[in-house]
Amino acid sequence: MWAVCSRYLNSMKRDLMSNSTKGTTTMSWCRRMLVLAVAIMSFSAAKAQSGYEKDNEIFKVGIEARFDYLNQAVDGVHSKAGSGFKVRYFNLRLDGQIASKFTYSWRQRFNRANSFSEFAQNTDWLTLTYKPTKNWAISAGKQVLMIGGWEYDRAPMDLYFCSEFWNNVNCYQLGASVSYTTNSGNDTILFQASQSPYDTTSPDVDYYAFNLYWSGTHGCYTALYSLNFMQYAPGKYDKYVALGNQFKFGDATLQVDLMSRGPKLKDLLFDNFSIMGEFSYLVADRVNIFAKATYDKIGSSAVVASGLFPGTEVTRVGGGVEYYPMGGKGNRDVRLHAAYAYNFGANTNIDGTAVGKGSYLTVGLTWRIDVVSAVEKLIDKVAQKRENKF
Repeated sequence: MWAVCSRYLNSMKRDLMSNSTKGTTTMSWCRRMLVLAVAIMSFSAAKAQSGYEKDNEIFKVGIEARFDYLNQAVDGVHSKAGSGFKVRYFNLRLDGQIASKFTYSWRQRFNRANSFSEFAQNTDWLTLTYKPTKNWAISAGKQVLMIGGWEYDRAPMDLYFCSEFWNNVNCYQLGASVSYTTNSGNDTILFQASQSPYDTTSPDVDYYAFNLYWSGTHGCYTALYSLNFMQYAPGKYDKYVALGNQFKFGDATLQVDLMSRGPKLKDLLFDNFSIMGEFSYLVADRVNIFAKATYDKIGSSAVVASGLFPGTEVTRVGGGVEYYPMGGKGNRDVRLHAAYAYNFGANTNIDGTAVGKGSYLTVGLTWRIDVVSAVEKLIDKVAQKRENKF
């Protein structure tokens, strides 16, 4: 089994670098990733043979990756650094139940790391959850900051171009949360206390965030709302009101997010805000077409530590298509995509993502694999061959 896993993983060996230095560092991280994956798959195989993880759901392993060809330009000037073939995402995810009422979830990103010392920084989340009843849940660890909105809620590898706010929020932080879900399962209210996304602005001081979050599904409408207090200086908080709205009508989906920010409550009205909207339609179970627009206005009340600089007013518009070659509604293991966006306006942050007159083209492939399920199928196939021989 070890040899089979090794041959399988060798076929995955690629340049994992996206935003990191190349050369020997790249290959070093390739080797580390391969060693870790081999160990996990071997352990998964042993559990699959015994049937242990089926009974206890202790170990679910997923590997996901997205590869893109990018073409970016500003006012017609091609960006060499931002273009070419890229490994945008290469993630390992583990989930499971370790005891009655205790579950865990871990997602590790590998394509951004330069050294082993950055391993923890590239851990998106590592969370333990205790559910004393079906209604209550208590979680602690590295978590996603609970901010409302559908653009923010979706997995990064399922997004192609985003608002300037999305590109600047430091959304994975250490913290704890408690949530209550109604008996119907339609509504959940959550309170979270965590490190502030602005914590890195002053390494000698700890800044905190306090987030109140509501998700609710009623008929064709689903809401993701939040009220957030993000500390950026001693005794000072940047406040968010985020209202995420989704409407589903058959295979058509409309998402509209409204977000306002500011250190004072009076600043929350039309001074520093973002609007994100996307319409998508699934055609014949295999093809999803979408159109998207975002608008960011950063007023004088903006907290510079957020990465959003006063004077910025930028709009992104674009669209794209996704194709799922494996077919079948709900099967998203393999995806081909093409998307294009163009920016209007100005960004006063010279390091900003949405730059005026900027264009963005991406064409790529995304795949996901359930490792345990794949190993089980491989074991069953080998066992069947042996039975046929004898």
